[in-house]
Amino acid sequence: MQNTIITGTTGVLGLIGNPVRHTMSPMIHNTLSEELGQDLRYLPFPVEEDVTAAVRGAYHLGIRGLNVTVPHKTAVMEALAEVDDSARIIGAVNTLVRIEGGYKGYNTDMPGLGRALKLRGISLSGQQVIVLGAGGASRAVCTLALSEGADSVWLLNRTLEKAAALAEELNQHFQGNRLTALAAEDYKKVPRMPSILIQCTSLGLHEGDGLLVEDDDFFHMATYGYDLIYNPAVTPFLANCERLGIPCDNGLSMLLYQGIIAYELWTGVSVSKELANRVYTRLRRHLYGDNVVLTGYMGCGKSTVGQALAEKTGKDFLDTDAAIEEMQGCSIREIFEGQGEEAFRDMETELLRHLSKTCVNTVIATGGGIVLRSENRELLKKTGQVVWLKASPEETLKRVKNDTGRPLLDSASEQEMAEKIQHMLRERGPAYSAAADSTIMTDGKTIETIMQEIES
Repeated sequence: MQNTIITGTTGVLGLIGNPVRHTMSPMIHNTLSEELGQDLRYLPFPVEEDVTAAVRGAYHLGIRGLNVTVPHKTAVMEALAEVDDSARIIGAVNTLVRIEGGYKGYNTDMPGLGRALKLRGISLSGQQVIVLGAGGASRAVCTLALSEGADSVWLLNRTLEKAAALAEELNQHFQGNRLTALAAEDYKKVPRMPSILIQCTSLGLHEGDGLLVEDDDFFHMATYGYDLIYNPAVTPFLANCERLGIPCDNGLSMLLYQGIIAYELWTGVSVSKELANRVYTRLRRHLYGDNVVLTGYMGCGKSTVGQALAEKTGKDFLDTDAAIEEMQGCSIREIFEGQGEEAFRDMETELLRHLSKTCVNTVIATGGGIVLRSENRELLKKTGQVVWLKASPEETLKRVKNDTGRPLLDSASEQEMAEKIQHMLRERGPAYSAAADSTIMTDGKTIETIMQEIES
């Protein structure tokens, strides 16, 4: 990580708009600069009216690059030396890159969403895409879907005229009729087939908001749902997707990747997936409150310490094994015996995917083998501060030898159990270490002492 001292060579990046006070962009870009060793600092600049004067002033001050947010995304285009073609189609610019004689304008919202979906394993090519809402964000989403080769795009909006005007404009540009506008109440006209559902309205920003379409039968078409809103973490749209078992995400990944693409345009430096994940984790913790995730081998005290820590800090408590038992309606032992260990590991991964998106302000005690999958280790880090509670083989044996609910320790004798514990600890140790942000040895320590070390 680079020195954070500002010198005469430090370059300046920034954001112009109004308001800019609560922006997450400085966290994204300053973290990237620190991690990549770039001598750059990112600052928000409130600009109420004369965006042209602000852009000209920024250029003469030598500012390397700017983001643009509301209300200036369209008006700023008149102040630019050049505008990227895709930004011109969308009719809005959110990123300014310094070139000779001024700035070139880009819109990174569309490629940001595209990258977020691609990394999630979602392709729009050949798909039926349903877009809810017909505002500026919807224009970018429809443009992305058409550019990516969606077979058909259905645009649903409360005001049909607005959606129809957008559909006519984009169909003309893409020389076809793949985009169809409908009034929201006419949602049943959308063909019944598997669809990607993208929520672009403001519904969910305010308490008491509902859904643009309330019918579960409509949602059952969705193979995946995405809500551009990222705060709150769970909107009515996402809650409904979760209730119906539809894989879904909020807009935090789009926020991250539109920022990363802007940073890459400014610097020419590629941002790795690993660095992107670290920035995502920082954003998530800042926005939604930090979770504490306790990992470790059986008998290390995860549940006991976790419950005490939750009570002390006012957080919720969740045990992943208990959650899986509740969802499956049977014990972990019965899952192992009836479906096998691999099926149980799949259940753990699916639960972690859900927790990494929705869980806030919670102490989470995990199963002993949850770290064995690399995907799980990434999800754990996304979910919260990961603490490895570690116990010696001897101490572990004392704690678990009389527990009949642990299928992996079924043994004919205490000696066999001891050997199995030693073997599994050696085997799993590297995975626990890779997943953990910190490690605490629990032998001979009180619960209070362990909690103090977690909080320190």
